[in-house]
Amino acid sequence: MNTMTRQLRVLIADDHAPTRDDVRRALEHDGRFRVCALTADAAGAIQAAVRERPDVCLLDVRMPGGGVAAAWEIAARLPRTKIVMLTVSDDDADLLAALRSGADGYLLKTMNLQRLPDVLDRVQYGEAAMPRVLVARLVEHFRGREPRWRQLVTDHSFGPRLTSREWEILELLSQGLPTKDIACRLVLSPSAVRVHVAAIVRKLGVPDRAAAIDLFRQRAET
Repeated sequence: MNTMTRQLRVLIADDHAPTRDDVRRALEHDGRFRVCALTADAAGAIQAAVRERPDVCLLDVRMPGGGVAAAWEIAARLPRTKIVMLTVSDDDADLLAALRSGADGYLLKTMNLQRLPDVLDRVQYGEAAMPRVLVARLVEHFRGREPRWRQLVTDHSFGPRLTSREWEILELLSQGLPTKDIACRLVLSPSAVRVHVAAIVRKLGVPDRAAAIDLFRQRAET
């Protein structure tokens, strides 16, 4: 290591002590990093981050208090601090929630920790830290989320144009899912789902969501 280069300061937050120790050793053995704080929960991570102002926060998603909640708070208070999740969870909902919180990366604990220093070093230069398999799943998740248009066919004519998201919500409504379940499924707020439903009703020219569902089911059966 070039002795003139400043070591990057890292906060590690994980409720599993052996994991904290393994990560700390991997980073400090590299020489480019110095661990400035170790903590076991979200509250401790936020307090330590505000106190130490680290260059990078490594947060476990499912530690007590929630790593995503900690990421939201740290990102708001310390916008220059990079946040990377380090977790056993490869769940899409956890991944999306972390990225929405302002996280710069999402790493799995199954990774070779000897690679961690290089990954975090690249994060400092603006690269996102994420395994290729999760990148592929993220692309798949957002494919079709842009407002491409679909048309609801009525006999031989074309009806109102719905966006892909509106079509998706209409399909879920037809399956009997309530607003809160649709919001959870699509990682939206309930109010956002209601806005989409109102747009669907308006575009279809029907009085309410029940009529929209009936129209959708009728066309699906033809």
